[in-house]
Amino acid sequence: MKTDAQVLAELEQAAAGLLFMSESDHPFETVRWEALAEVTPEHLRSVASNEQGATAAVASESVEEFFRATASEADWKGAADLATARRYQTLMRVLNDNLSGVRVHRIGEVDIHAFIVGRNDSTGNWLGLSTRVIET
Repeated sequence: MKTDAQVLAELEQAAAGLLFMSESDHPFETVRWEALAEVTPEHLRSVASNEQGATAAVASESVEEFFRATASEADWKGAADLATARRYQTLMRVLNDNLSGVRVHRIGEVDIHAFIVGRNDSTGNWLGLSTRVIET
């Protein structure tokens, strides 16, 4: 079993230099939530920096769904895009290999704060990544 620091270091390394592509590209940052029994909409709204505040919409999806376009090896992708897709596949593998119950939680509409988190079974803490997604 790995410590939180070890998992976060692996996530940082896997996400280094990657930008989540939407209408504006944003980097990934690591997150660690201690002493949290479950990830609730209230907690997500409190840590998200959305202007919608307490009424922000919260939706969840699988890691595979969230990274579907970025991790695909579509025929139209050139060498650079395929290399990036494989980096996203590695990132997904690091998340799923080290954390249980990994889900993507999207908070807000248009300017969306996304948290990709799961539980580290050895510590009970929630770890993962956050990014921004712009969808107009």
